[in-house]
Amino acid sequence: MSNLNAKHNRVVWFDLSVVDLDRAIEFYQHVLAINVSKEKFDQFEFAVLEHDEGNGGCLVPGKKEGKSSDGPLIYLNVDGRLKDAVSQAEQFGGEIIEDIHPIGPHGFRAIVFDSEGTRICLHSESN
Repeated sequence: MSNLNAKHNRVVWFDLSVVDLDRAIEFYQHVLAINVSKEKFDQFEFAVLEHDEGNGGCLVPGKKEGKSSDGPLIYLNVDGRLKDAVSQAEQFGGEIIEDIHPIGPHGFRAIVFDSEGTRICLHSESN
């Protein structure tokens, strides 16, 4: 976590629970167009989403099954490539809940279930 994150951002990290780690890695690599690296600590495998100086997160095995449409909605940055990200989401096992739509002066978003059935938001300043 960078000093900028510690000082200015309310959300500094997230864990997304997944059923199939490899499937989830492929989904997020393509949808977010970033590197997602599989890591291991002791005997525990997980995957870290590339984040450099920005907010980060990881994929954590543990979800048993089913879709999750409750709980916090995490907005993931796909700035300038929202249409492509939605297309990638569908191609790699996601499901569109709310297609691309404006959110006033805050840009555009689409809400999808990821490959593991977790509800996420894809966000861009432009359509």
